[in-house]
Amino acid sequence: MSAVAAAPREKRRSSPRDSIGSWPLSDRIAFGLCWAAGIALCAIAGGIVLYMGIKGISYLKPSLLVQSPVGSPNQSSSGGFLDPIEGTFLLTAVGIAVAAPLGVAVAVWLSEYAQGGRGREFLARAVESGVETIAGTPSVVLAIFGLLVFSRRFLAFLSQTSAGGAVFGRSFFSAGLIMSLLAIPLIVGATREGLAQVPAHVREASYALGKSKATTIGRVLLPSVRGNIASGITLGMGRIIGDTAIVVILLGASLRLEGAGGAPVLSILRGTGSTLTSYIKENSPAGEGNAPQKAYAAAFVLLVIVIALNALVTRLSGGQDHAGGTR
Repeated sequence: MSAVAAAPREKRRSSPRDSIGSWPLSDRIAFGLCWAAGIALCAIAGGIVLYMGIKGISYLKPSLLVQSPVGSPNQSSSGGFLDPIEGTFLLTAVGIAVAAPLGVAVAVWLSEYAQGGRGREFLARAVESGVETIAGTPSVVLAIFGLLVFSRRFLAFLSQTSAGGAVFGRSFFSAGLIMSLLAIPLIVGATREGLAQVPAHVREASYALGKSKATTIGRVLLPSVRGNIASGITLGMGRIIGDTAIVVILLGASLRLEGAGGAPVLSILRGTGSTLTSYIKENSPAGEGNAPQKAYAAAFVLLVIVIALNALVTRLSGGQDHAGGTR
């Protein structure tokens, strides 16, 4: 009888507060502010996409995508922005080609090798601080540092030189190497997050089969976090695509791709050029190109690229979570 009587009391004691009206006033205010913040953020993002979409589509013409820019006092009626599009993808490729292996290597070392001794732990803290410092450093500071480094004579093979032997330090090589610093923290963070989620018994099972630590990392751990690595690389690509300061200082922001040397590919990488961001800056109402219509069209193309990258990140992250759940 007592057990039967105790059951309803236990049920009443554990029943949750499902009604928001029963919450304390402070909780209801915080709940409302959270909803308001989320709706405001969605409205701002939607407004940006809608405004730039309407403006960009109204000014975008197919000819702008296939014609190179032409130097003219009136940019609004001369050429397109094919070269800035090519420069955007070329610079992104150079930056990611450097950032991806370095970022994954740093993440693996911090996650799998940093433990075991004061020396390693001290070095790990120093590396983590270095990655955080790079992530928080303004890109214009990195650009100035890069110009100081790549204008040295022993790095003349990476950029153009004057007739007197002066090294300009401006090229896709130098800009891409500095751009890689923007992507490395994102790749390191995404890869470390994935490695931290791998269960410990996966490593133990590999060791039990006689596999070495290096083999376990290469054959077991890294394949299991491919989604995280791909997400970090994609986010790094978005970071590179959206930067302007490094392009202006280390790439020259010239309208067209200007090679340096005789080799077809190497001459372009050693030469100068521009990206969509620098092209938009130059032709915006605040720039000197006096072609806001082209700026809106190029901004729309850039927005489409960024949205596509974000969609890819979402897909990769969702696929990784699903894979993790099925394991």
